[in-house]
Amino acid sequence: MSIEKALNERSGAVCELCGSTDGLTVYALPPVLDNDSDKCVLLCATCNSQVQDPETMDANHWRCLNDSMWSTVPAVQVLAWRLLNQLKQFDLLDMMYLDEDMLAWAKSDGAHLGLDTKHRDCNGVALSAGDTVVLIKDLNVKGAGFTAKRGTSVRNISLVRDNMEQIEGKVNGQGIVILTQYVKKS
Repeated sequence: MSIEKALNERSGAVCELCGSTDGLTVYALPPVLDNDSDKCVLLCATCNSQVQDPETMDANHWRCLNDSMWSTVPAVQVLAWRLLNQLKQFDLLDMMYLDEDMLAWAKSDGAHLGLDTKHRDCNGVALSAGDTVVLIKDLNVKGAGFTAKRGTSVRNISLVRDNMEQIEGKVNGQGIVILTQYVKKS
């Protein structure tokens, strides 16, 4: 039986991540050592293009991972784990359980090591120097004696070069360091 036929049978001819039926293709999880349906996932055209080119990732599309991360198929769980890591969805990752072998497989592509050289907001959107972001929660500013309120715009941010999880900006005229997980790009 061909891999594509086995995956169609396993998934019910739908994308194993989002459930779409458009342009289904076989995606082999890297590193590809052998062509085995147990190491492949059936993806729709949208999922496949965003997995192949992470620069085009739309965080809203990946809300489907809330459901697919609970799949009983190991390859789907591993791919969901990798994507949640890329999107920095740590709250969902904390809920997810992979046994030692599956976790080793999930980490085998190296993406979890933070090799992503882009600063990303809470939704996984790439940030650039000069962008405007909005705080998504109240933040106590240590040493300044005030709280930066949720919804506050921070204009003309700068990126911390050696830490992809931090940006710098001014709130109430005070220069502060902000964790990217607490901002969204506007």
